[in-house]
Amino acid sequence: EVQLVESGGGLVQPGGSLRLSCAVSGYPYRSYCMGWFRQNAGEPREAVAAIDSDGTTIVSNSVKGRFSISQDNAKSTLFLQMNSLKPEDTAKYYCGIDKKGYCDADVGPNDMDYWGKGTLVTVSS
Repeated sequence: EVQLVESGGGLVQPGGSLRLSCAVSGYPYRSYCMGWFRQNAGEPREAVAAIDSDGTTIVSNSVKGRFSISQDNAKSTLFLQMNSLKPEDTAKYYCGIDKKGYCDADVGPNDMDYWGKGTLVTVSS
């Protein structure tokens, strides 16, 4: 069974930083596209950043220069480093995996085959 477990969310002041983690277990394939997405109640889930099994990354224009995506050497944990956080970054953040093996330039939530349950990030003073 494929499991994704996010952690690292919380309350942070504007301008602050957080690092989200997504622990992946049970994924049986060598290739993947793993991504971070975020969603607020009543709104569609949007892509934040993604990385494929070759290490190619995609970062949304809305967070470019502030957020970065990475993975550990074992490729079992996905990270999202979030700096210079803004109130509009407040959302529930989810990680997902696409079995396709590469990330489309316009990677979106419909591409993902597996999801975690999310971790809440609140940016507020």
